[in-house]
Amino acid sequence: MSRNTRINVLLLLVVVALAVLPLALGLGDDEEEPFAGADAQAETAITEIDPDYEPWFSPLYEPPSGEIESALFAVQAAIGAGVLAYYFGLRRGRRQGEQRALARQAPESGRDTPVSGRETPGNPRDVTAGADGEPGV
Repeated sequence: MSRNTRINVLLLLVVVALAVLPLALGLGDDEEEPFAGADAQAETAITEIDPDYEPWFSPLYEPPSGEIESALFAVQAAIGAGVLAYYFGLRRGRRQGEQRALARQAPESGRDTPVSGRETPGNPRDVTAGADGEPGV
């Protein structure tokens, strides 16, 4: 197993452990909503501190239920993950393309080929090459 594969498997196990351990250990069982979002927890904390608190503004769109709100959040997360995956895939593809181009040029550079690619029948060197064989201007 390669080093990258081991790292990927280890990271996958850590992510699974982070998702499963709180459920398996019963963390949050003493709360009414054990895994409520940060917004709901902040609202609860604010109303406990100051029951007369009035929000500065209201949301532009209030989903009709918590399930729809969760679905919209999941769609938002999926779009973000797609954008990140596209970006990193594009970067990797460009890097691989550059490496392939350099690999194609490396064997060719060992041969006696002209810099500009132009040859004369009697002289395999570049037409613009000087007396020392270096490319001319």
